[in-house]
Amino acid sequence: MLAKALGHPARVQILRLLVRKEACMCGDIVDELPLAQSTVSQHLKVLKTAGLIRGEIDGPCICYCIEARTLRRFKALIGGL
Repeated sequence: MLAKALGHPARVQILRLLVRKEACMCGDIVDELPLAQSTVSQHLKVLKTAGLIRGEIDGPCICYCIEARTLRRFKALIGGL
């Protein structure tokens, strides 16, 4: 599930952005990528389902951040290859 979630370059970009900024509103992520808001939302859904990110409702927006424990687990799996 983790490898599949990271199988798209846009999702990797989103993760890198979230690691760099620690947390972002969906609109901020859309502003950083050359993709439509609906496409970014779909990628965020895949990353969230895989447990790589979490989203918290902040008023009318959703703030996304890295799920550090899952990311560490993925790094350990890859490092073991």
